[in-house]
Amino acid sequence: MAEPLSVAPERRRVERRTAPTLAELTLPELRRMMVTTILFVIIVVLFLWMVKTVIIAAILGIIVAMYMRPIYGRLLRRIPNKVVSATITLLMLIVPIAALTAYSYEEIADVAGYIDTHQDEIATKIDASLHRLPFLQNANTGAAVKHYVIVASNYGTNILGSLRSAIVSISIAATIFVFTVYYVMGDAEEIGDYLRQRIPPRYGELSTALENNLRGVLYGAIYSTFLTQTVKSVIILVMCLIFGVPLAGVLAILSFIIGFFPIVGSWSVYLPVAAWLAIFADSPGRGIAMVVIGFFVNTVYISTFLRPKIAAERSKVLNFYWMLVALITGVYTFGLVGILLGPMLIGLLKAILDTITSQPGWNWGESGADVVLASPQN
Repeated sequence: MAEPLSVAPERRRVERRTAPTLAELTLPELRRMMVTTILFVIIVVLFLWMVKTVIIAAILGIIVAMYMRPIYGRLLRRIPNKVVSATITLLMLIVPIAALTAYSYEEIADVAGYIDTHQDEIATKIDASLHRLPFLQNANTGAAVKHYVIVASNYGTNILGSLRSAIVSISIAATIFVFTVYYVMGDAEEIGDYLRQRIPPRYGELSTALENNLRGVLYGAIYSTFLTQTVKSVIILVMCLIFGVPLAGVLAILSFIIGFFPIVGSWSVYLPVAAWLAIFADSPGRGIAMVVIGFFVNTVYISTFLRPKIAAERSKVLNFYWMLVALITGVYTFGLVGILLGPMLIGLLKAILDTITSQPGWNWGESGADVVLASPQN
């Protein structure tokens, strides 16, 4: 009978440090792992289903808290009270937004009321403008114009009613947002330490790469989005003021807000304004200028080129092409939150690929198996 091969002491110590394989698990241990895994998956699914309506508010709360922490830190040094310092910091953001929202709501309500009470006058004006167009001088457009004016009037009234009916869901999201800001702003270090302690040392390289890439793409996406939205809104404001369009401030604010949503953008502001200039201001030239500037500057140059370019440069993680793919596909796949999720997913994917390709044995960690593979002579 052949004698068993001897194993070097160093090899035995390495094998003892190696995690047990599935075949070495006992039935009770395997059963416990399965029950724990199933319970974990069920609880995670239920948790995500429970917070699905406020997940955007929570993400925005985390982002706002992280980027306002420098202001919070300065206030905390002068006012050594976390709650008071966080409240003042949050009010610096909420008060201007609330004031602009209230102003915009009042102005939009006035416009909706005017349209509702002057439907015949508006329809007559539009019909007269259409008859000045080629091939429409003798067309009977009165009934169709009247119908669409009524539809637009009802749509404006429904928007205000929808905003009032949505106050409950808005208040819930606002509550989650505010308390998330308080929690993250005051306990960011403790949260970070807790998460790092839960990551095994064997995944240290991967966790560092994920953290760096995530921080970079979030900063780039947020910075570029808010900067370009501000620039586009300023362009809308300046054009409205130059062309004599009423409610220029409200239209600029509306352009800033609506630009975050998928499909719609500043074009949903400058196209109706151009139509108003052509019909009610009897100035088709200014209307055409509004469309040309809005399309080629706001929509094509700023949204398609400038935003991903700035995001890529600021992130220092993704290049222009991949940031463009992340922003466009993220928004069209996930909606509003895709502005962040798109760059996050590609940034995390890049971190994983970089870690695997640069550290071939990173996933072995402290198990010792990489020692055996790297030093078979031992």
